[in-house]
Amino acid sequence: MKKTLYVFLTVSVIAFMAASAAAQTASWRQVVGIILAGNVVGSGTGAVPGGFLPWTTTGGAARVNLQNGEIKFSVRGLVFAAGAPGITIGTPGPIVGVKGTLVCDVDGSASGGNSVLVETPSVRLSSTGDAAFSGKLGQLPAVCSSEPDLAFLVRASVVGGNSVEGPWLANGAVLIRDNDRDDRDRDKD
Repeated sequence: MKKTLYVFLTVSVIAFMAASAAAQTASWRQVVGIILAGNVVGSGTGAVPGGFLPWTTTGGAARVNLQNGEIKFSVRGLVFAAGAPGITIGTPGPIVGVKGTLVCDVDGSASGGNSVLVETPSVRLSSTGDAAFSGKLGQLPAVCSSEPDLAFLVRASVVGGNSVEGPWLANGAVLIRDNDRDDRDRDKD
């Protein structure tokens, strides 16, 4: 009986430690505009090109639960940081919709050279550059929690009323991978 109890407890502890070892959330404390226009994030079929002009933001954040597929993001003040013909600096110009894109395995090392993209539905981008999404996308691909290289992008999804697979305009900055700790708990430390 003691031996059975010992084996059960050992297996339980090992299972608990293994489950705790994988980060359950990834978060980015701010969202910043693309600085280097045309910059590409990801690799192979999962490569996402950057916008053709620099963008800026006044704030934002993103959080992904890697276990249940819940994604939340917000961006504020997402506007052009440069002008061009037909583009007014300090406005979102013709971009009226964006979507969040989680880029898993950014270097493609675990996916045959291809990053894996997980995207939210398109959401409205206000005339002052504000947008937000909160929802569950279902089970994420395993590579999203097994590989340490993740990126979060905000991409153009509606330009002048037309749906597009647009470039990325902003990215999550300062990736924090967490095991069951809520970001609010960390702020108290």
